Amino acid sequence: MFIDHEYIEGLLRDAAHASKEEIQSVLDKSRAGERLTHKDVAILLQIADPEQQHQLYQIAGEIKQRIYGNRIVVFAPLYISDYCVNNCTYCGYKRDNEFVRRKLTMAEIQEEVRLLEKMGHKRLALEVGEDPVNCPIEYVLDAIDAIYGTQNENGAIRRINVNVAATTVENYQKLLEKKIGTYILFQETYHKPTYEAVHPKSLKGDYDYHTTAFDRAMEAGIEDVGGGVLFGLYDWKFEILGLMLHNEHLEERFGVGFHTISVPRIKKAAGMELSAFDHLIDDETFKKIVTIIRVAVPFTGIILSTRESAEMRRELIKQGVSQISAGSCTGVGGYKEEEMKGDSVVQFDVADHRSPLEVLKELVDDGLIPSYCTACYRSGRTGDRFMRLAKSGQIHNVCTPNALMTLMEFMLDYGDRELLEKGEACIQAEIGKIERRDIQQLLTDKLDRIRQGERDLFV
Repeated sequence: MFIDHEYIEGLLRDAAHASKEEIQSVLDKSRAGERLTHKDVAILLQIADPEQQHQLYQIAGEIKQRIYGNRIVVFAPLYISDYCVNNCTYCGYKRDNEFVRRKLTMAEIQEEVRLLEKMGHKRLALEVGEDPVNCPIEYVLDAIDAIYGTQNENGAIRRINVNVAATTVENYQKLLEKKIGTYILFQETYHKPTYEAVHPKSLKGDYDYHTTAFDRAMEAGIEDVGGGVLFGLYDWKFEILGLMLHNEHLEERFGVGFHTISVPRIKKAAGMELSAFDHLIDDETFKKIVTIIRVAVPFTGIILSTRESAEMRRELIKQGVSQISAGSCTGVGGYKEEEMKGDSVVQFDVADHRSPLEVLKELVDDGLIPSYCTACYRSGRTGDRFMRLAKSGQIHNVCTPNALMTLMEFMLDYGDRELLEKGEACIQAEIGKIERRDIQQLLTDKLDRIRQGERDLFV
């Protein structure tokens, strides 16, 4: 198994007494853009000096800006079934929680999609519990068809990332045939004894099968996979090194590591108390986690959900986060329930309750470009092809114009006067940074149409 517990624990023991000089050497290496070794990452995990921690934040912000620029990808989760045979101790959907389970019909899924599209969303993360009887792979495949086939007045969903339980190569091939985006699966914890303890008598409790899921997905031809752990289940330092080993394993075997890493931390959910967990993460430690991941894997997207507060998300966007959810509901049928002021059972508590429009206004105020772009997936820029562009520094030439186009699309279709004014200034500032004159002119022409109050079609 590529997650070598003794190796990780040895790295942590050796780094436990790292001197300020050793830590500074790794910080300097990070700032210079050099790739960090496992030992380097273990040393960064020991930062305690406030000045060095400030340096870490600065370096992470510089790396994020250099690679991603001002772009922030925006998406929403879509929960379609809360049936689950697992008994995960941290989850509101666990088997022992007694509530009326439900899964959406195809018509109900399309109703949720229309509500999401009315908010401006173009990319979704599809979420289901694990239940081979009530939620088989065929149900997921039909749901994907229903989502892609839903047309709203202003367009349709263009990309579906899928978060389903670890499965077989054959099933991953079926998902690939449905043109999914990234396949997402959280390891939850890389520490095997803890993994088995928090997944008692569960299908998900097979550590080796779960940990090798990305191998099977990539064998099936899925090129982009997204990992993550649930911080708070075990020692965060062990978890970060586990992520690094997993990423390296995928790079060595398939030529490309994680496309994204998610950084959820435990939140209150039905049937559990936070006091039962001994490794909860405070805000300062959480900031350190995100920034260390950013410097350790510079070209990997970092996803931050609405588990975190608006204030925390705003701060961490500056220091490494490149994708956020907005206007999220974590219950099955939650978007309709919210519209009707209902009350669905949720998987976990949400901290940021702002609408996508409110989120976009803040992003633009901060000089950022909210992006709903899905062009890479529609153009085949996935896997190592995307990473080559990112590592060469050329991704800006592709992603920034597309991000500006999708911001203009949102402004026209879903914006109010305030967003139009804020967005116009943001777009004008970014157009001047684009190298190609023909792209500059194209964006300028579209911006002029917005100023003139005309509607336009965006691809």
